[in-house]
Amino acid sequence: MNLPLNIDLQQILLHMLNFVILFGGLYFILYKPVKKFMDSRASRYAEKEAEAERKLRDAETAKEQYEEKLRNAEAEIDAMKADAAAKAESAAAAALKKAEADAEGIRKVARAEAEAEKTELLRRASREATGIAAAAAEKAVLGSAEEAFDSFLDNVGEGDGR
Repeated sequence: MNLPLNIDLQQILLHMLNFVILFGGLYFILYKPVKKFMDSRASRYAEKEAEAERKLRDAETAKEQYEEKLRNAEAEIDAMKADAAAKAESAAAAALKKAEADAEGIRKVARAEAEAEKTELLRRASREATGIAAAAAEKAVLGSAEEAFDSFLDNVGEGDGR
């Protein structure tokens, strides 16, 4: 069967059959493995993307937890500072009370010592006055008034430590 323009229908059909066989062979040999490779590659990247998103969410959650812990830590630090200040204030108050008690004890001891010293000075002054009066009376009885007055002044001068 010859068609015009020298077209052979059998040749066209054979070429079409060869094309179908070539297309089918290439489809089974190349297309399926390439498609399988591309699908596995796409699923691997999808898994990596899902894992990256999961890690990002975990990181954001961890960041929020750390920020919360940081806020709580600041509150705990403030509470510890307040507690330490209260303890320091109570310790200072206790130290002040102890110092006041010690000062009162020292004052009592000083008053007692001053009172004892006063009593001793009065007793000595009384003895010296008695001695001076006795010496003056003795001089008055035995000697002149002028000698008694001089002796009195000498005794008073010795009593003052001069």
